[in-house]
Amino acid sequence: MNDSPWATEPVPAGPAYDALVGPHTRPMPIVPDAAGRDFDDREARDRGAATDGGPPFRAETLPQEPMPSPPPPPSQAPQDATPPPPKKRAGRDLRAAIGVGVGLGAVIFASLFIVKAVFVGVIVVAVVVGLWELTSRLQEKKGIKAPLVPLAVGGAAMVIAGYVRGAEGAWVAMALTALAVLVWRMTEPPEDYLKDVTAGVFAAFYVPFLATFVAMLLTPDDGPERVVTFLLLTVVSDTGAYAVGWRFGKTKLAPRISPGKTREGLFGAVAFAMAAGALCMEFLIDGGAWWQGLLLGLAVAVSATLGDLGESMIKRDLGIKDMGTLLPGHGGIMDRLDSLLPTAPVVWLLLAAFVGTG
Repeated sequence: MNDSPWATEPVPAGPAYDALVGPHTRPMPIVPDAAGRDFDDREARDRGAATDGGPPFRAETLPQEPMPSPPPPPSQAPQDATPPPPKKRAGRDLRAAIGVGVGLGAVIFASLFIVKAVFVGVIVVAVVVGLWELTSRLQEKKGIKAPLVPLAVGGAAMVIAGYVRGAEGAWVAMALTALAVLVWRMTEPPEDYLKDVTAGVFAAFYVPFLATFVAMLLTPDDGPERVVTFLLLTVVSDTGAYAVGWRFGKTKLAPRISPGKTREGLFGAVAFAMAAGALCMEFLIDGGAWWQGLLLGLAVAVSATLGDLGESMIKRDLGIKDMGTLLPGHGGIMDRLDSLLPTAPVVWLLLAAFVGTG
């Protein structure tokens, strides 16, 4: 007897056995596989891996394709995470704006302290260009034909009369300009006459008449210092509103008119203008006091903001962003006069009340 574990039982052979069980039903020998395990070749035959009459063989496990590993789960941000707020950026080309501002400032200061009449000429040029921008946009966007020729001539006369004759001369020139607008428009068909002359009278008041108060600030002995105070407070107010509003602005001041303006920016304008006003009244204006400068700065911040909002309303009605493209980084002349024009009569009035007009 064979005690080997790998031994197999003897299989009877011969015709008698084949006749008894059939040639195709002999038991298949049990053979060991390479790992030492018994393997029944009948199982291989059942799988179709063996053929009749073939030699016994070791069954091999069919290779299986490796299961694809599941992709790593995508990293998911917390549900309460919010995208970072967009970085605030200035709406204009600051380099161009600063360059143009410095150039304009140099022209203004040079004309102020060399010959006063030259500065009056600068005001006249600004008025005529501003009237051209305003009337051009009115005609392009609304079809309103405010007559430019009488407005330009009357506007220049208004500024000169205010410098020479004071408030009385400015009012007389304003009345004559309005009359000239009415007559000039009569040379064209009567359709839209009322609309055109109304716009013309509005333009005469809005641009040259308000600008006349700048010329009137220049007439006293300390006129250049008064003009510098007026310009400096307006610029400082705008700068304070921009700086504080850009950094801390959250609450909209007038979203339907100017979405970029905030209440925080208004507080910045007031604070900056009041501080500058106190310094200007103390060191620039003869007979001025620091407390008067605080009141002056407050009034300038309010009037400059209202003037800016007023022109924003006009531009929204016209559907435009800027009145012109003459000044890179600033827009047009009217886009720089928006806060200056309504501030000029306020500064003139308060300085006349504080230190007189002589």
